[in-house]
Order: sequence, then structure tokens, then C-alpha cells
Amino acid sequence: MLCALKKTIAVCLIGLGLGMLLVLLLPISGWLFMIGAIVIIVGLMWLCC
Repeated sequence: MLCALKKTIAVCLIGLGLGMLLVLLLPISGWLFMIGAIVIIVGLMWLCC
């Protein structure tokens, strides 16, 4: 049960990061791009452990 919850949270983090990147690439801002990339990386790390 806990493992499924962790995977769900990780997928949500990855989706949130991708959404941020897609929305924020319209006005190109470096620091917003970095926040999106960090969220995706954290989601992937969470998914792997």
C-alpha cells in the first residue's frame, strides 16, 4: 500500500514538473525552467527508491 502511494506521488511530481515546463516555456524564464526540472528529477528519484 505504501509503495503504491509513493509511486502515485512520484508520478504526480513528474506530471507537475512537465506541466510547469510546458506552460513556462512560452515565456522563457531560466529559474522557472530550473524549478520544473528539479521537480521532475525529485519525482524520478522518488519513483526509483
